[in-house]
Amino acid sequence: MEKINPINLQAIYVMWLRQVKRFIRAKSRLIASVIQPFFFLSILGLGFMRVKMPGIPENLNYMGFLVPGMVTMSVIFSSMFAGVSVIWDRKFGFLQEVLVAPVSRLSIIIGRTFGGCTEALIQGFIILAAGVCLGAKISPLGLLPAIAMMVLTAFSAVGFGLAVASKLEDIHGFQLIMSLLVMPLVLLSTAFFPIEAAPEALRYLIYFNPLTYAVDGIRGCLIQSSSIPILIDFTVITSLCIVIMSLGAYFFTKCEV
Repeated sequence: MEKINPINLQAIYVMWLRQVKRFIRAKSRLIASVIQPFFFLSILGLGFMRVKMPGIPENLNYMGFLVPGMVTMSVIFSSMFAGVSVIWDRKFGFLQEVLVAPVSRLSIIIGRTFGGCTEALIQGFIILAAGVCLGAKISPLGLLPAIAMMVLTAFSAVGFGLAVASKLEDIHGFQLIMSLLVMPLVLLSTAFFPIEAAPEALRYLIYFNPLTYAVDGIRGCLIQSSSIPILIDFTVITSLCIVIMSLGAYFFTKCEV
């Protein structure tokens, strides 16, 4: 029997290109995934721009504080819902054709992950550009570290979406589970308010929430203001990315069609 190379660059490229093409052609999906963060950004950002909260520097308005949270929210939602494509591909037989092809499942996972990450970064940049247009000020020097944090966050979310989608066959069930899990995590991630403004009892949940470190890290990079040291943010998100991606890869390799 011919030995299958665990890493096939052509297979990775094909899976990545397929994800990106589907994303570009599905304009309604792009609009739907961007509209919610943009809604929060425009309504809350403009509505509370003159409101001062504990933990927000004097030289920073609420719009500048909110933008990194909405960028993270857009990246997370786009990445996690990339798992829907696994369920669709299983339903219409494409996943079976891919899995029986003479390429390793690891290459398929990497290609799908890169595709989901690319989609998430595009949507994150759209929200970031919208925030700048609405008056948010970001640090150009922190843009590259912020992109690195966005990539780690996207990988973690894609891995989680793949793990859940590998165990489900119903699209509606996947969307319901994702909504029930993601929205509470986003609300407790300091995307809308600083840690310093939260009650003492709520802070324990905030620090326990892994998305807190993604939001705080991206905020620290973009506006040079964070409640947690940047090094801790990167350490937590990097560790989370490794664990979640490993679990997502494991469950996907055990996926049956």
